[in-house]
Amino acid sequence: MGVLVDVIDYDTAVARVIAAAQQQRPFILTALAVHGVMTGVSDRRHNARLNAFDVVAPDGQPVRWALNLLHQVGLRDWVSGPELTLRVLRRAADEQLPVYLYGSTHRTVDRLVAALTWTVPALRIAGAEPSRFRDAEPGEYARIAERINASGARVVLVGLGCPRQESFVHAMRPLLAMPLLAVGAAFDYHSGRLRPAPRWMQRNGLAWLMRLLREPRRLWRRYLILGPRYLVRLSAQKVGVWEPYVPAPSHRPVEPAPV
Repeated sequence: MGVLVDVIDYDTAVARVIAAAQQQRPFILTALAVHGVMTGVSDRRHNARLNAFDVVAPDGQPVRWALNLLHQVGLRDWVSGPELTLRVLRRAADEQLPVYLYGSTHRTVDRLVAALTWTVPALRIAGAEPSRFRDAEPGEYARIAERINASGARVVLVGLGCPRQESFVHAMRPLLAMPLLAVGAAFDYHSGRLRPAPRWMQRNGLAWLMRLLREPRRLWRRYLILGPRYLVRLSAQKVGVWEPYVPAPSHRPVEPAPV
């Protein structure tokens, strides 16, 4: 639908992140579910930013199904942001690559650090700071980059929510020679604030339903409006009555940028 989602699995995604960390080079990744894809469809400038990512992983069955339906790629599994986060952290621990956590609230970040210390004991957490939930001030991105570099981190996990986190890592890419991963609700899941949907719901593309039932007032628009729009556009593209516009990748910084 104009968003360049990669045909990629967990092992390949983790390998690419760890390689970038070891080689100390810029690299940005996000895992997009339906909501993330539709933010690009509805905003061409944001779509161009998404198309500039090194990896856009298919998060959730509906995105995997769409890749297989449109392009017959035979992708066997989706790449969940929380699961990818855990696999990256375990590899980072094995390779002695310190990580930096950025985003969410003070309470969630504190709980996340405690949980990860228990779950991945060998993991080195170089630093952690919560989101400020506002647009960046002049020079603020450079100051954040200085703190991350000074911490000795080699991997950065960002949990700001879609599409703020994608805008953030896109803007930070020129400032940090390390991988930045926009991991969505992974902070909430691994801190214990949220529980994942049962595996059978995930397999059948129903994970969104559990989130809607838990937070109906916040998420009803995302799932009850964007979901049907996604299906309509997907169907139109499949039968050839609609051809999506595919913006060229844009590396221009986001203005105003979220922190």
